[in-house]
Amino acid sequence: MSDNDTKKPTGDAQTPPKGAPTDTPAAKVGPEPSNPPAGAKLDSPPVAHSSPTPPPKPAAPAGGPPPKPQPKNPGFVTAVIDGREVVVKPGTNMIEAAKTVGSEIPYYCYHPRLSIAANCRICLIEASNAPKLVPACQTPMAEGQVIKTTTPKVKEQQRAVMEFLLLNHPVDCSICDQAGECKLQDYYMKYNYKPSRLEGTKALKHKRKVLGPRVVLDQERCIICTRCVRFMNEIPKEPQLGVFGRGSHERIDVFPGNELDSNYSLNTVDVCPVGALLSRDFRFKARAWFLSATPSVCTGCSRGCNIYGDWMAQDTYRYRPRENEAINKSWMCDQGRLSYKDLNVGRVLTVRVGRGLQAPGTVQPAVGRKDAVAGAARALKPLVGSKGLAVLASPVASNEDLLAGLTFAKTVLGVTSVFVGGRPQGKADHYLMTADKNPNRQGLTLIAKGLGLTLKGFEELTPAINAGQVKALYAVGTEVPVDAATFAEAAAKLEVFVAQAQNESPVTAQATVLLPAAAHIEDEGTFTQADGITQRFRKAYPPKGDAVPHWKWATELTRELGGEAASASARDVWRAYSAKVSEFAEFNWDKASPPDREKPGINPLPSGADGRPPGYREFGAPRVRGI
Repeated sequence: MSDNDTKKPTGDAQTPPKGAPTDTPAAKVGPEPSNPPAGAKLDSPPVAHSSPTPPPKPAAPAGGPPPKPQPKNPGFVTAVIDGREVVVKPGTNMIEAAKTVGSEIPYYCYHPRLSIAANCRICLIEASNAPKLVPACQTPMAEGQVIKTTTPKVKEQQRAVMEFLLLNHPVDCSICDQAGECKLQDYYMKYNYKPSRLEGTKALKHKRKVLGPRVVLDQERCIICTRCVRFMNEIPKEPQLGVFGRGSHERIDVFPGNELDSNYSLNTVDVCPVGALLSRDFRFKARAWFLSATPSVCTGCSRGCNIYGDWMAQDTYRYRPRENEAINKSWMCDQGRLSYKDLNVGRVLTVRVGRGLQAPGTVQPAVGRKDAVAGAARALKPLVGSKGLAVLASPVASNEDLLAGLTFAKTVLGVTSVFVGGRPQGKADHYLMTADKNPNRQGLTLIAKGLGLTLKGFEELTPAINAGQVKALYAVGTEVPVDAATFAEAAAKLEVFVAQAQNESPVTAQATVLLPAAAHIEDEGTFTQADGITQRFRKAYPPKGDAVPHWKWATELTRELGGEAASASARDVWRAYSAKVSEFAEFNWDKASPPDREKPGINPLPSGADGRPPGYREFGAPRVRGI
């Protein structure tokens, strides 16, 4: 890779080599070339403004530098793309400028957040100030420039590049995980659509090269766009990939003796425009066109990375990063990406009255939701307002869950303090991942403050139970920052333990009344991440089994104990209780909702933050698909 591969366009015109045409066609010196570039002359220049034509400028003195064109819009660059005027900031490249007027310039190696390589060559277009086709990704817009992206010369170049890229490609789309969201497939149908003219055998390479614990490489599918290499060098700054070999034997690989073990390695799968880099976790699990995508928020840590949750029926298959300039740009860590598994396995799906540890051979009696709520209310009612009743709140729950749960704890149960549970602290890294593995600790702090509740550390709860000071516990979430089995020994001493839980654990086995709670992907709501930014997430599919959101359990318990609660949705909870939290005053719950579709009906969401064409996905409640 040369030094120029890591340079981003600055917007300054490069010094042309000796004999090259100038940036201003009108200032050319010497005879007209015999083969002028298409588009260099216009029969009638585009009219951008209705103001009178300025007077002609005086000719430049012979031998002096040509005069620079005066900008129509000072501070911006004004040019023409496919007959439409475009006004962009200086330094904007042709690909981004063309998007503003609805012209599509295809690309493989370009990524708006990576350095420019300009090696795939499919983005070559005609420009009025260049004698040859120029790469649109690498060339900044110039004042007065005229660009054409649909001429026969450009189309033939695109067809030729596609034919070149597919010469040695195995074309194994039927078994490729990228099928349905692959730029090779989409661009072949749009810019080539011709059979291969290759005579002889294709170049064979390593078909299943394991690069690391989470990524596998199919070197035969790779088009050497070097996106993955540039990503590892520039974003996590962990250069673990390189380009080796020459010609048809050129390949992407790890450096000898190393492996791709970065916490951001799966982002290389996202930026790969073809099916070369694949996630070992998602490989052969589902087709892209069978998956629906819902905008959500990662719950792996307190960073709150924006994501798409890809799901089918009532199972989540993967997380992908969703672009957010203020939080995670276009990336996310591998640990957060794989945290979706807790949504599918080990879930609490049925209500239970009585501790889960039964004698061998006994069967737990089936209990309905109403009976479970009634049993919990009967157990809690004698303890309302007493010092022996405590409340445990988890910062894994959403703001709506905590607003309803803590309001119930204060107004109905009569508590003045809340113990803070949640996942234990973990490791942070140098980029996105934080040490706090709870997505809503900031939200819990703000809500408790707004409701006038005192927060106590979890380390105070176990001694209080062992000392007999706490005899009953109501838990909104059963995640604990210590060993679950250790706390379960203390929880076994509780006379009443009403727990709303998402996943099974030794703690839930000690609950006297266990109420299954929905995961965040099964309801809508908000999280407040570490920097105090509150974010909305959408509902993907209905809750599994008997699970309902935490706020709904709190609402039903409030009614059962004689309180008033008219909340029928997370939106109602927010509107009813968020006014008590001053930090939530400026947050508009409805307007902050991320769009789940561009228009009603079946419509694709982007399957990568770089704009890769996606496969179609269906929206709404899951239905039987016959597969």
